[in-house]
Amino acid sequence: MIVLKKYNVLGFVHSGITVKNLKISLEFYTNILGLKKIHEQKNDTDYIYKIVEIPGLKAIKVAFLKIPDGNIIELLEYDVDKTSGATSSSNYGTGHICLQVKNLNNMFVELKNKGVEFISKEVVLITEGHNKGAKAVYMKDPDGYIIELMEKNKSV
Repeated sequence: MIVLKKYNVLGFVHSGITVKNLKISLEFYTNILGLKKIHEQKNDTDYIYKIVEIPGLKAIKVAFLKIPDGNIIELLEYDVDKTSGATSSSNYGTGHICLQVKNLNNMFVELKNKGVEFISKEVVLITEGHNKGAKAVYMKDPDGYIIELMEKNKSV
């Protein structure tokens, strides 16, 4: 393999999740998961149209949420005809985010009681690999986007 030019990834900026309704998603991510909204805006300027290149786009409503460790999640509601991208986690082109949590067993029960949809039937102990000893589940946000919740083993 020939490398023509070297590029350097310097860090992680944010993860973006496209949502159907920003208000409903903000309720879920802030009041159910406890993330903090740090900024909300409407993007309807030339630069945004040049970045995303979506014909007929009128604007994008955006909210930035802060995870306690300092990472950022960006929620985006596009004002254009759209369809659901929710799909199985095994389909290429899909993704998920993984949030580190504490007291996963209790959180799992509480979120199920609040009507949150889980893919995992129970909290699963990870028995091999990098996260051995941790516990995890897969759940869905209001639009079907997959969120992994993980409680790390103190030694992981």
